[in-house]
Amino acid sequence: MHCYTPEELAAFRFRHCGQDVRLDRSVRIFGSEHISIGDHVRIDCFCMLSASAEGLTIGNHVHLGVGCYIFGAGGAVTFEDFSGLSARVSLFTSTDDFTEGYLTNPTVPNQYRRVTSGPIHLHQHVIIGSGAVILPNVTLEYGSAVGALTLVQKSVSRGTIVSGNPARVIPLSRNVNRLQELQHQCLQDPSA
Repeated sequence: MHCYTPEELAAFRFRHCGQDVRLDRSVRIFGSEHISIGDHVRIDCFCMLSASAEGLTIGNHVHLGVGCYIFGAGGAVTFEDFSGLSARVSLFTSTDDFTEGYLTNPTVPNQYRRVTSGPIHLHQHVIIGSGAVILPNVTLEYGSAVGALTLVQKSVSRGTIVSGNPARVIPLSRNVNRLQELQHQCLQDPSA
C-alpha cells in the first residue's frame, strides 16, 4: 500500500482521524468534514468514501477492502469496531425507484423521481463478502455476516449469515460469544 502520511491525513480535515490509519493514496474522499475514522483502520486502494452531514463513522479495527464504495449522500453510515468489507462491496444510502413510471438519476427534478434514503449501520464483528450490495435503511446486527455477491435490502439479525439475491438466511450461525472473547484478547495484545 502507498498510504498518506499522518500529516497528509490531517490536511483532509476529517471530523476525527485516529491513530494508525492506513489510507491508500488512490482512495477518493467526498465530504471529509463529515467523516470520523477511529484507530487501526485500513482502507485499501480504489475505494470511494462519500459522506453527507449525517456522517460516515468508521470505528476501530475496521478494514475496507479494495474497490469498496460508500455512497453516504442519503443518510448516516456507521461501521462499529471490528467490522469490515471485503473487496468491491457497495453501500448505498439512497436509491432510485425505477418502477411505476418514475424517472431516475440526479439530473431529474425531485418531483419526477421516487428516491428511498436512509442510514446503514454495521454493528461490531459484521463482515460483508466480496461484491455485496447494501441498500438504505439496513442494520447489520452484532456478528452478522453477508455472503459474496449478496443484495441486502432488509436488516440482518445478530449472528445471522445471509447470502444470495435477494439475501436469504443461511441455516448456520456465527459463534458471537467467541467474537467478544477474541476482541478482548486482541485489545490486550501489544502487537495489535
